[in-house]
Amino acid sequence: MRKKVIYYLVFFGILTLVFYGIASWFIPGYNDRKLEPISKVAPFRFTNQNGNAFTEANVAGKVYVAEFFFTTCPGICPMMNDNMKQVYAKFKNEPDFRILSYTCDPETDSAAQLKHYADSLQVNTEKWVFLTGRKDSLYNMARLSYSVDDPANNLTSAEDDFLHTQYWALVNKKGEVIKIYDGLKQREIDQLLKDIEKELKAA
Repeated sequence: MRKKVIYYLVFFGILTLVFYGIASWFIPGYNDRKLEPISKVAPFRFTNQNGNAFTEANVAGKVYVAEFFFTTCPGICPMMNDNMKQVYAKFKNEPDFRILSYTCDPETDSAAQLKHYADSLQVNTEKWVFLTGRKDSLYNMARLSYSVDDPANNLTSAEDDFLHTQYWALVNKKGEVIKIYDGLKQREIDQLLKDIEKELKAA
């Protein structure tokens, strides 16, 4: 009896996989389903690597990826931004695409420090923008606008609070966060590249 149950479970599991494979190949738009919004990016005002004000108006009508990092991070940040270079390399010539990298450590990461860091990456800062500002504003963006960190993680005082996340947010042309990705996992980055292409084509 037990062997029979296992047989049926395996059979229906294989059947499901076959159906999904056929649907992916033959049903138009099956893999092009619209991503539903997770959150809406609130209006913001920060300072970019050139010391200039940068607001939501600068990315209005654009698709962008937002991340949080800090320039002196010895751990995940260098790996994350090495991976982000894949995104930059593929879309750096797209007029309607941007990358926004917000610092988690504004006390260290002044505009000048971010400019030095951006120069070390050898990227066009019109396309890949580095932002600093007030700590509470930055952390609220991460937790409430971009949903890349749980608001409940702020369990200590504002002075002791520290944000450290490897997650990236994809924002559509309407300013809506539509998906979160792990910036340390290649398969999620590969999916992000596909999703960006879809969003750039969207009306």
